[in-house]
Amino acid sequence: MRLLTLMFCLALPFAAAANEPELYFITPTDGETVSGPVRVVFGLRGMGIAPAGVQAPSTGHHHLVIDAPTPPAGKPIPADANHLHFGGGQTETVIELEPGTHTLQLVLGDHLHIPHDPPVVSKKITITVTEQ
Repeated sequence: MRLLTLMFCLALPFAAAANEPELYFITPTDGETVSGPVRVVFGLRGMGIAPAGVQAPSTGHHHLVIDAPTPPAGKPIPADANHLHFGGGQTETVIELEPGTHTLQLVLGDHLHIPHDPPVVSKKITITVTEQ
């Protein structure tokens, strides 16, 4: 019985981590060299997707941050050339990027485009875009 209790206690931190939301890139991958236009596919585990304006528990919609720092928590994510909003619930896009090195990051925003608390963000990846 002690062994079973010990195994349960050791497994708890791993179970908790497995239930945390995860936002990630399916494609492209970190360090990849791609030709434009760039197809970007978003991945999300542990939460659902809902369009902007729809308030539902454990949901949000994607924002793609290009060549910019992670937006601050508690404030709406800007809408500009460096912060693309996918308020329709889209899970992929095709973007035009100049040849060169670029950083990409995903941020999940709530119904008002505000990052969740705690933030649900992907790892920032770096890609190299070549001429078509």
